[in-house]
Amino acid sequence: MSDDTKHQAPPWSPPGEPIAYGYLALCRAGFEKEVAEELTAFARRVCLDGQVRATPGAAFVVFETREALPFADLADACDWQTLSFARQLLPWFARVDDLPDRDRATPIVAAARTAGQAFSALLLETPDTDLAKQQSGFCRRFAEPLQLALEKAGLHRTRGRQLAELHVLFSDTTTAWLCAALPGRAALWPMGVPRLRMLHEAASRSTLKLAEALFTLLSEEERTSHLRAGLRAVDLGAAPGGWTWQLAHRGLNVTAVDNGPMAASVMATGMVEHVRADGFTWRPRRPVEWLVCDMVEQPSRVAALVADWIGSGRCRRSIFNLKLPMKKRLAEIEKCRALIHKRLAKVGPYDLRIKHLYHDRDEVTAYLALQR
Repeated sequence: MSDDTKHQAPPWSPPGEPIAYGYLALCRAGFEKEVAEELTAFARRVCLDGQVRATPGAAFVVFETREALPFADLADACDWQTLSFARQLLPWFARVDDLPDRDRATPIVAAARTAGQAFSALLLETPDTDLAKQQSGFCRRFAEPLQLALEKAGLHRTRGRQLAELHVLFSDTTTAWLCAALPGRAALWPMGVPRLRMLHEAASRSTLKLAEALFTLLSEEERTSHLRAGLRAVDLGAAPGGWTWQLAHRGLNVTAVDNGPMAASVMATGMVEHVRADGFTWRPRRPVEWLVCDMVEQPSRVAALVADWIGSGRCRRSIFNLKLPMKKRLAEIEKCRALIHKRLAKVGPYDLRIKHLYHDRDEVTAYLALQR
């Protein structure tokens, strides 16, 4: 088998059938079922026939189609924010099987040629599993030789018009998926895994969850506009203060509501007022810009609380966490969406964004605001 034919179709493609391609989503291991359901619904929305293939524990899900449509159309519909449970969502156009131990670049470059275009960037990724992580060292070593091979073939350019990014995902040591993401459509970090540093004074690792949410759920323009120093915020269920510190560190004045104690390092910012009260019953004397909430409580109860704060004008926008049951996670999210819609439908149009963050476990983090 020549290098030009090895990549033409995945093993499950029957002889004589059109070459398969589609979407590939990375996720936390154990959430493949939820991603498969979301990916199926997404394909239905963009009127694409095909099938989803998911292996429990693989930390990635593939949608495959053989419809005769331009790959550019497939890529144009793809945005990693589309699926709540996907850390990364990419349109794939080729799969290379049986990669040799030596000279892996040659078959990958041959597969890259089938895209019919050059690429502006190269990213090597793996699923987030213990087995796949063992390839991280190889990916670091292989990135430069592969980029040089792509440049030699005229498939990598750093100048000129905006080109798609080439993502090469190694699902195992002998298999590479080639994906072409339009600029700004892929996750902010390779594999959708942020590299955030935990500062001691932040008091709790939960601060990383809010930090990731601010980058993932808000645009740069929204962060600049809505996280200005001097704005007021409320943190419900604040102790020991990981989320409070994240806001205070950005210059916001925070009312931390919790019957438990706050960390001394958080109070030392001088930006925090600690109120010992129940987060479900306490209300501010005047409206605030932000409400954040990471309380361990039934997700429907938290969703209803946040929707009421937004609907009544007590806050302009909110980031909150929903602790999901082990089963029927998507159903629980839809229940929360319905509760929010019931409260806000008559108030005005609203923006609800939900994402299963890297720092989330059996939970999702959401952003809610009325559209002004």
